[in-house]
Amino acid sequence: MATSDKNSREQRRRTREYEARVAVHERGVRRRSRDNRTWTIALVVVALVVGALQVFYFTGGPGAPAPAADATTSPAATPSGEVPDPALAEGRTWTGEMTFNDDLTLGIELDGAAAPQAVANMVSLSGENYFTDTSCHRLTTEGLFVLQCGDPTGTGTGGPGYSWGPIENAPEDGVYPAGTIAMARQGGNAESMGSQFFIVYEDTILPGDAAGGYTVMGKVTGGLDEFITGIVEPGVDPASGGGDGAPVAPAVITSLSLQ
Repeated sequence: MATSDKNSREQRRRTREYEARVAVHERGVRRRSRDNRTWTIALVVVALVVGALQVFYFTGGPGAPAPAADATTSPAATPSGEVPDPALAEGRTWTGEMTFNDDLTLGIELDGAAAPQAVANMVSLSGENYFTDTSCHRLTTEGLFVLQCGDPTGTGTGGPGYSWGPIENAPEDGVYPAGTIAMARQGGNAESMGSQFFIVYEDTILPGDAAGGYTVMGKVTGGLDEFITGIVEPGVDPASGGGDGAPVAPAVITSLSLQ
């Protein structure tokens, strides 16, 4: 009987030890599960914040306000104040050249079928020499990789005296490949496009906002490497306080022709 009681006590002890080990294991599993959920939530929050910052970084900084009705225009041309008729784009591909500083030329191609209003606008303004001798006022080198141009004042606040919309031909995935030429606009305002546009020099993810994405009107067909070397690589003016501001190197459009 004494041996039986001893065996019984030993069995109960082993059972308690086993149950204790199981409880410790289960607590560890629950803790790791909570930790994993916490990290997952944190990563999602970070991704959303980064996406939001990218949108603000592009639309909230210099260079994308809605053009005012009395905005300063280029001294070389005075647009009519009326939004060009989309029919001017003729639903076809336009080819041409955009020259910077008289010696750096980009071959460009605009898609009048995919973005008729944007292309009609560019055709009309370039025909009036609107872009001649205008400085590209904004270079971004962190997160977004674009040079923004088209403001006759060179400050990011000017425009042609009119604004237009809606957004055309925006990529659904928010990816703007190197060489993309697209219209700048005010954040959250699909009707705020004027004359400012941007050239993407490195693949860029640009999430849309409440208004959508950004009108892609064409692409660079040649000269992008020289463009990067001559205008992008010198960087952003240190006075801008980061990777978003006026380019160090001159970036003056001395001619823009389309046919």
